[in-house]
Amino acid sequence: MTETKGEALRNALKKVTAVHGVVGAAIVARNGLLIASELPKDVDERRLGAMTATMMGAVETAGMTLNKGSVRRVIAEVEHSTIVATGAGQKAIMVCTADNGVNLGMLMLEMEDQSAQVRAILEG
Repeated sequence: MTETKGEALRNALKKVTAVHGVVGAAIVARNGLLIASELPKDVDERRLGAMTATMMGAVETAGMTLNKGSVRRVIAEVEHSTIVATGAGQKAIMVCTADNGVNLGMLMLEMEDQSAQVRAILEG
């Protein structure tokens, strides 16, 4: 039985949220609209989507302005959480929230793998 695109996207998110310390993850369109999520109930998914697109857009603009190339990922360490966003092709961004003590190396490896999957699902 073949899985749907929605199921495949949710499975990619479940692999990211399986990393110890990750609280939730989402796939967001470049315009900020939510595509899929595995987020806690208390997270405003629409707001996270919009802010993720804004954050990535700002860093992409900074990178272009400085002639330093394209953005690979954005990491924001806030008081009670770490937010990591990475591109998932031309159409999407993958974002996750994690405890501040998360193993960033493991998280980034999983996000790289799963963002490649998301890109293939959405653009394939």
